[in-house]
Amino acid sequence: MRKALFASLAVLALAACDRPAKTEEKVETAPSVGQEALGPAAGAVDAVTGAPADPGAPMTDPPAGAGEQGGTDQWRAVANAEDEDRIARLPDAWRTALREANADHGAMVDTQGMLLVPDAALAGNLQPAPGTYRCKTIKLGSQLQPAGLAYIEYPPFKCTIELTPGGDLILTKTTGSQRLRGLLYPDTDKRLVFIGAQAWGAEEKGYPTYGQMPERDQIGVFERVGTDRWRLTLPWPKQESKLDVLELRK
Repeated sequence: MRKALFASLAVLALAACDRPAKTEEKVETAPSVGQEALGPAAGAVDAVTGAPADPGAPMTDPPAGAGEQGGTDQWRAVANAEDEDRIARLPDAWRTALREANADHGAMVDTQGMLLVPDAALAGNLQPAPGTYRCKTIKLGSQLQPAGLAYIEYPPFKCTIELTPGGDLILTKTTGSQRLRGLLYPDTDKRLVFIGAQAWGAEEKGYPTYGQMPERDQIGVFERVGTDRWRLTLPWPKQESKLDVLELRK
């Protein structure tokens, strides 16, 4: 049961200092050209009924205290085949994205230290204690045609870690124009697996659930890369970049 797996979180005490973010691009305030458009992507369907998704429909909020995403602690039982393949191709995403980013932005990559080192994951203390964290996003590589920027760093926004009464460990990015919410599943002694979805723009107050709007689905690997420092790595995201890295620090 996940409740047993994460019960130790209640006794963790974490504290860390962060420095001001060094930014190359504008603050993430609203989607712009090259970012995701607001509303469900064309062709999105409701995961339950199979009908076209309604852009005006409210996002689904899970019931308080209930298990989410089937109540399982096995991430492969939740992820679809396409997203499971994204996790399998994580090393390729790192290689391709870093090659593009280093071509013109190698100095910026180097300033991030272990955050952008593919094999930097440390064993143990994988689960941040429940609470509020500063989190910044770095996008590496580009899917855009013609080629877009291969390195974009945003200043810190706010993320939360929540442990529900049902034992779900939930990561939520609560501010910015591209927000996410999802569960962290046990996997190995060096990583958890994140499965969730994105909300876009200030008009959306809730978050879609995984599978509700396929273009919003996200899957990634959550690792500890330093003392009280974690990263969520999202390989082959469906928009913009080849690799997204979300850093979490107190």
